[in-house]
Amino acid sequence: MRQLVKPCYCLQAVAVLALCLLTPALRAQAGQDGAERLKFALVLTRHGVRSPTWTNARLDEYSRDPWPKWDVEPGLLTPHGKTLMTQFGAYYRLRFSADRLLAANGCADARSIYIYADTDERTIETGRGLADGMFPGCGVEVHSQGAGTEDALFHTAGKIGTPDAALAYAAVAGRIGADPAALLPAYEQPLNQLQRIVSGCPEPDCSTPGKKQLLAIAPSLKHGTGEHLAELKGPLSTGATFTENLQLEYLEGMPAAQVGWGRVDEATMRSLMAVHAASSDIMQRTPYIAQVQASNILMHILKTLEQAGQQKAVDGAVADPGSKVVFLVGHDTNISNVAALLEAHWLVNGYQRDDAAPGGALIFELWQRSGHEDEVHVYYTVQTPAQMRNSTALTLDQPPAKSVVFLPKCSRAGDQAPCDLSSLQRLIENATNPAFVK
Repeated sequence: MRQLVKPCYCLQAVAVLALCLLTPALRAQAGQDGAERLKFALVLTRHGVRSPTWTNARLDEYSRDPWPKWDVEPGLLTPHGKTLMTQFGAYYRLRFSADRLLAANGCADARSIYIYADTDERTIETGRGLADGMFPGCGVEVHSQGAGTEDALFHTAGKIGTPDAALAYAAVAGRIGADPAALLPAYEQPLNQLQRIVSGCPEPDCSTPGKKQLLAIAPSLKHGTGEHLAELKGPLSTGATFTENLQLEYLEGMPAAQVGWGRVDEATMRSLMAVHAASSDIMQRTPYIAQVQASNILMHILKTLEQAGQQKAVDGAVADPGSKVVFLVGHDTNISNVAALLEAHWLVNGYQRDDAAPGGALIFELWQRSGHEDEVHVYYTVQTPAQMRNSTALTLDQPPAKSVVFLPKCSRAGDQAPCDLSSLQRLIENATNPAFVK
């Protein structure tokens, strides 16, 4: 490197003289161009902001005041939520074109994008929002199974293999000391705060005549059925539903007087989401449950990355070998399950640790390195609460939040915590169970 800073008149070769005249930044870029390039990206994303899945009548059983009414039926993507996903799609186009994976404009790369969504309205409409943002007017198709069906890629339990219900129960029980009641004192502060907000009382033990009390729900853990491998009920699980609904109200951009009846600001919302984070960790990140529910989708992710690396068809890949970006549009449970198998964690300012917030995505980028094996960069990205609430346009100068994910059994030291594709392959093959892969 020291030879490059010698005066150029000392160098006789014309080619070397030309290199000498380059600025240091351009020389560095030239070296980078020869060293690595982004070959492919797989985006496992949650759907955008939706309405609560519980009806208002059911929610109102616990609250002094009526919960706010939404403009869509329970569990559907809101117009605001679709706008946010369209903005996210436009950002993905900027982001991937900056790394020269996609053209910056036009429809030439439209066929190199593959969007596969679960069959829910909220996931399909999220896919359409992403398509509209990335390639407006280009007719990008959103693929999914038929309406009314449950796709085993996103809902594996009960559809592939035979889960051991007793083992699932034991796995959860072992994480809470076999005592669901122990969760109440462990999360006493946010549960009491939530009870005060829902009941509209200054004290956590106050009650409203004719209303159910959150803290009075009897905690229990039972063997599950169907898609639910274990059933944890009580203040923590019900409180997780309430806190997520309050988060959705805030992200939807409802007037401040409607968000938690005017009793919840962003800081309060973030604090309350500790209840949801705890419930999600127990029920979605318990290793056996994650293995049953995510072995299938994680193995498909691996095969899709292998196909992109080999540039030829691989059985089990989601799209064809010519795809440059693949989106899997699912749910927070899918992200949490996959992350659990990879031992992946993240923290984004404004959210609880490992929160798979609306529109957030776990991204696997495949990078080609000259003279070396392809490597994978994994990160989590999501719009900040303020960006969602205010519907802020995303740009390279004002991007969504990003948290680089370090995989303990795979990643090397480096800014992007790179992981060789073969190392990721071994990690996934060891973490998944072929009995739950189709």
